[in-house]
Amino acid sequence: MEQFVKYFLEFFYVVIGMLLALTAYKTFTSKNHPARFGTSLFWLDLGILFACGKVFPDWLNGLLVVLLGILTGLKQVKIGELMAVDEEKSQASSEKIGSKIFIPCISLAVIAVLITQFTPLGGQVGIGLGAVGSLIIVILLTKADAKTIVGDSDRMMQQVGPTGILPQLLAALGIIFSQAGVGDVIATGISTVIPEGNKLAGAIAYVMGMVIFTMVMGNAFAAFTVITAGIGIPFVILQGGDPIVASTLAMTAGFCGTLLTPMAANFNTLPVAILEMKDNNGVIKVQAPMAIAMMIFHIVLMYFWAF
Repeated sequence: MEQFVKYFLEFFYVVIGMLLALTAYKTFTSKNHPARFGTSLFWLDLGILFACGKVFPDWLNGLLVVLLGILTGLKQVKIGELMAVDEEKSQASSEKIGSKIFIPCISLAVIAVLITQFTPLGGQVGIGLGAVGSLIIVILLTKADAKTIVGDSDRMMQQVGPTGILPQLLAALGIIFSQAGVGDVIATGISTVIPEGNKLAGAIAYVMGMVIFTMVMGNAFAAFTVITAGIGIPFVILQGGDPIVASTLAMTAGFCGTLLTPMAANFNTLPVAILEMKDNNGVIKVQAPMAIAMMIFHIVLMYFWAF
């Protein structure tokens, strides 16, 4: 079963690579694209990484990732010609479907959870199959043809742009930070500020550390390993805090940081791109009051529940 899951996951990666390669082709064949060569090379590079990264040596994958950074840094990744949208047809379809449009979104999560809980396939395969299931439901609801599906996929890919790969890069950065001993450095620095045995200070440092580091990393999972090793264990758990309660609250506290940073691309940058918002920080500004309130609430919960 383990081998089957491995190959099944690779199938999804190859499909993603093919979709990215299709975007590269459409970009390259676009006559009026402002950065045709750089943009098509970016999407082709990313598609190759997804489809073939497993069989490539590490040094080659590393070079391909560096190339992604160079193209992005030189501002060679831009939006080109997208499939035209018939506004009247879209409005009519919207009125006809109504709230049913949320069914595919919910079904993706439901299918993924059911597969994860009741099959040995695991969460990653569950998400992949959930995406396939929700796509089928979308087709049944909208009666969309293959051309529309491919065109809208290309549109979303180009609108999101390089920010779409931030979650993967930031998760990898978290592992690098952990291996480099960043947690030990943080622990040494915090120990000079927090009085020994002060449980409230430990709770504040753990929660605030998760929030701030998540804002820097853009990913609470990437921040969790570093902050738990540097702050959570020495200043909360070794002071008598319940490790399960403390670590759970620390993780959800990190999500408060997710609401406050543009580095969390899939939450805060993706909606801006898709909705074509004028204010790049519009989503963050709306979320900030709730994020700050939840951060304070987490400190209170950790102090009274963990100890």
